[in-house]
Amino acid sequence: MLPLARKLYSLNCYRNTTFGVRVPELSQRRRLLVLAICCLSLFVVSMDTTIVNLALPSIERDFSAGVSSLQWTIDAYTLVLASLLMLSGSTADRIGRRRTFQTGLVLFTLGSLLCSVAPNIGLLIAFRMVQAVGGSMLNPVAMSIITNTFTDARERARAIGIWGAVVGLSMALGPVVGGLLVDAVGWRSIFWINIPVGVAALVLTALFVPESKAPRARRLDPVGQLLVVVALASLTYGIIEAPHHGWLSGLTVACFAVAAAAAAGLVVYERRRAEPLLDPRFFASAPFSGATVIAVCGFAGLSGFLFLNALYLQSVRGFTPLHAGLLTLPSALAIFALAPLSGRLVAARGSRIPLVTGGLGLAVSGVLLTRLGADTGIGWLVVAYVVFGAGFGMLNPPITNTAVSGMPRAQAGVAAAVASTSRQVGASLGVAVLGAVVTTHITGAFTTGFPAASHIAWWIMAGCGVVVMALGVLTTSPWAMATARRATVLFDEPVGART
Repeated sequence: MLPLARKLYSLNCYRNTTFGVRVPELSQRRRLLVLAICCLSLFVVSMDTTIVNLALPSIERDFSAGVSSLQWTIDAYTLVLASLLMLSGSTADRIGRRRTFQTGLVLFTLGSLLCSVAPNIGLLIAFRMVQAVGGSMLNPVAMSIITNTFTDARERARAIGIWGAVVGLSMALGPVVGGLLVDAVGWRSIFWINIPVGVAALVLTALFVPESKAPRARRLDPVGQLLVVVALASLTYGIIEAPHHGWLSGLTVACFAVAAAAAAGLVVYERRRAEPLLDPRFFASAPFSGATVIAVCGFAGLSGFLFLNALYLQSVRGFTPLHAGLLTLPSALAIFALAPLSGRLVAARGSRIPLVTGGLGLAVSGVLLTRLGADTGIGWLVVAYVVFGAGFGMLNPPITNTAVSGMPRAQAGVAAAVASTSRQVGASLGVAVLGAVVTTHITGAFTTGFPAASHIAWWIMAGCGVVVMALGVLTTSPWAMATARRATVLFDEPVGART
């Protein structure tokens, strides 16, 4: 009887994971603690983006930095993040999620410390890249930890709902916290707050988060990874630097040519791999392809909106960082309020209504902001900001749902990871494109020329909203669902020439 008792005890107390790792079945309290630790990392990384945007004018004054340097302060982070998200996810599956998560916390905290003592804009940009390497190991890996911790479907859904709400909360608090810190202490303090949070999360992870690995980790794809980095970096560099070197200069044309060659090489190379970093078969699904474009357009609008408004409110209107944060707070609150509603609509009615509504919000707010002047009324600004927040709040939740629609369950995680990467690509391109457009069209002094020069950027944002609306209808149509079903069949076929 003793061996049987031991066996029953083992079955009750443990669940098997991967590579022989046995993880204790966690209590409800322990599972909630793991969720809290993961949400803590998400909170600090998400809030960091909003705060850094508010600090840009102060960084500009301290370092006498130009607009392109400010663009790189944002894009150096988002580009590295976009390039490494999928690699970090597969690495965590291979060597252990907790280990990767802890490594990310160390790098993000170290990067924050280095940013806080950066002596010039060049090193600040470099240290932001260190932050991003760590950040790439936090959010996607934390989601994997949550998925493996909450094995019950209903509990998992509630945990992911809480995870999503933390994004809205961080965006709501970011402008106020950032404004207070920059006003009272200076822009370096926005990086200081990451340090105690990172250290606390590191200790709590070591104490309470169990280790886990995937049953079968995907093989690394260094060539595909390199091609992704080259394509994104050369495209973004060409866009940001084009206003200074000329859109038809040899450097700009060369950057775009390298980006195109890397993208084409990626498609050819990935088609031949059995386990590619980015499987071209995904794009046979119209919902997946559409969700990728929607994510790029939506987050390009968000990043461009945050970047340009930070410069407008402080450098043109002369508001303090705190005042600027309070003015953009209604937008963040609208995102926080409407994101849960969007999630419920997706569950009850599908993705079409939230996507179309979200695209409409982006388009209308873009049109409203084309009226921007050096003395635009506060009421007009607040209305435009609320409309934007409402649109983005409706848009973000259905992106992943649309991406995984019709995908085989075994491929849903990879599809969601590509959607997350597309968000960061959009964030990089939004700052690069809208910032470059404004820089190109400024005439005279920055403070007097910025409002008029920004009008074309706001029209571009409105155009992104129109694209989102159109794709919201197209990707949820019967034709799109049929393409998703056909794409599913492709994953059942032998790889053929793929090696």
